[in-house]
Amino acid sequence: MTKSLAPLLQALAPFAYALLRAAVGLALVPHGLRNTFGFFANTGMPSLSIGQLAKYLDANGYRPGKFWAVAISITQLIGGPLLAVGLFTRPVAAVVLVFLLVANVERWRIGKYFWNQQGLEYTLMWTIATFYVLVRGGGLYSLDHVLR
Repeated sequence: MTKSLAPLLQALAPFAYALLRAAVGLALVPHGLRNTFGFFANTGMPSLSIGQLAKYLDANGYRPGKFWAVAISITQLIGGPLLAVGLFTRPVAAVVLVFLLVANVERWRIGKYFWNQQGLEYTLMWTIATFYVLVRGGGLYSLDHVLR
């Protein structure tokens, strides 16, 4: 049966990859909106501005907090949409991957594995997806492909 589906699955693969790449990028945006502008205030995160995020980062050993807060916001608010549309895909995915690797360390420190204990389960999934985007690049349905 799989052999008979092979042409269909092969035809769908570029769409599936574009959807994954877009999901990885767009998943970052709400976090950036919350950390930078205070959107989604009742979602459990104590930082609802660059200043609050900087204080949180400083308090948790990520110094200088102000620098990292701005870097995180840029990664989420600019890098996320760039990944979603597949523009500068590999360089952006590399930055997002480093961000997520650090987030995984932090999640492990706080809650170990399980997501409902603030562990790394959730961020690990996004890290693996981002790694796949880094390896694969923009793909057929991306601005990188159109501009090439």
